Amino acid sequence: MNKIKHIALALLGALTCSSCIENTIPYPVVEIDILEYEGEGFRAAIDPTTRTVTLTLEEETDITQVKVTSVEITEEGTSSIPLTGTFDLRTPLAVTLTLYQDYYWTIRAEQPIERYFTVAGQIGNTEIDTESRTATVYVAEGSDLNAVQVTSLKLGPRGVTTMTPSIEELTSFESVRYVYLQYPALKGAQERWQLYVLETDVKVSLSAADAWATMVWLYGAAEEGTKVGFRYRRVGDSEWIEAPRAEQSGGTFTSCVRGLTPETDYEFVAYSNDDLSAVALRRTEATRALENGGFEEWCVVKDIVYPYAEGGSPFWASGNVGASIAKATVTEGVKDPRPGSSGNLSARLSSIFANIFGIGRFAAGNLYIGNYVRNDGTHGIINFGRPFTARPVALRGWMKYQRGLIDYITTQPPGEQLEKGDPDCGSIYIALGDWDPAVYGGTADCPVEVATRRIDETAFDKDAEAVIAYGELLLKESVDGWTEVTIPLDYRSTSRIPTHILVTFAASRYGDYFTGSSSSVLWVDDFELVYE
Repeated sequence: MNKIKHIALALLGALTCSSCIENTIPYPVVEIDILEYEGEGFRAAIDPTTRTVTLTLEEETDITQVKVTSVEITEEGTSSIPLTGTFDLRTPLAVTLTLYQDYYWTIRAEQPIERYFTVAGQIGNTEIDTESRTATVYVAEGSDLNAVQVTSLKLGPRGVTTMTPSIEELTSFESVRYVYLQYPALKGAQERWQLYVLETDVKVSLSAADAWATMVWLYGAAEEGTKVGFRYRRVGDSEWIEAPRAEQSGGTFTSCVRGLTPETDYEFVAYSNDDLSAVALRRTEATRALENGGFEEWCVVKDIVYPYAEGGSPFWASGNVGASIAKATVTEGVKDPRPGSSGNLSARLSSIFANIFGIGRFAAGNLYIGNYVRNDGTHGIINFGRPFTARPVALRGWMKYQRGLIDYITTQPPGEQLEKGDPDCGSIYIALGDWDPAVYGGTADCPVEVATRRIDETAFDKDAEAVIAYGELLLKESVDGWTEVTIPLDYRSTSRIPTHILVTFAASRYGDYFTGSSSSVLWVDDFELVYE
């Protein structure tokens, strides 16, 4: 009996001492991210850098009753609140995701609403202030403000807004007119807007003159129904030249003058009947060539092929660093220039299946403006883009393409249901933008990060807010001989000036998803930027 007592006391002592031992084993660091966010009446954009989910609501969506149907977070993570259900997103929603550490996310909503207010005989654009809820239009001095014809009016969400008084009752604008809106998000309350129709003695104005290298985009304002247009001349010339016929829309009109000389000063003036605006002086931009667009410059460093001269400044990059793990090369210079080229080489981009440490991985032949940052296991981290402020109108060059049948599908790209045996698709695209690396994950030189391990979050988005212009050519057929192609750029704005350029060639369009054909090959040569 005493022996049992002694053993019990010894065990008690050991347990007591063990409670004094500090646990110094660190917890692993596992970041918990929101990976997918789906629901009704919105489009979600997930930014893991700022840990923010931004919902862009459709106009008809009630911001106080946003329905979220499916949310995916990092495996084993938990949330401080339910992530699906119906939410009032008039103010941002704070969410804490936890595994070993806490990660603080924000769910926010924005709801762009198209608003307009126009009247007959209007001069210039309508001024709409959503904060003060005022809409102001201008008409010619001496207009009868008691007999104004309202030609269009929309101030609330499409399809769900009622307005009092009706547009037919709005005629007299001797003073401010009030209109009251009702829609579901107001919960029975009313939203009051103030409408102004004001007289102006300005007959015509040159609202903007956006100068590119060989063209200038002109914007004017004048009374609706008058004869309007623009004239221009090189500084120092005496004769004015009539600009191409202006397109009118209400009290505004636009035109584009082409065929100008880069880095040259010009004068512009708008007219309405016999009235002239003030003269605007603009200098056209300089053009800039596409560096190593003939793909003549290559070097080899530690058995890896790079698309720039030895000791030169990198501009282009490829997936060769990633493929080098399997001692493979997907992109290289070859002695196969296009007919008539002044160079001796072209770039050959070959999609392959690479065996990496016994693990198979599809690798697309690719070439892009930017930097291959590093390998992430069998994945890669890439930064797209290089500094660039010119505004070309197209990308032009020569290519040929061998299109294979898809034999590797690692991840299904969004919106696709690819199967083995489907034809592969190559691609060439160009983008100009003002990407902020703090938002898009890259660096000041190469601002757009694409990480294939997180491809659903980081895939390049041609519809991103920072994209100013975009052009793309999908290669859906084999092209046996060298063929010249031109890819026009579609600009969203004539006034925004880009900070970076991005050009990408891919033998397999979905190479970032490790999906494509190991038989696809793309050759490219003598690509250049077109400015007129």
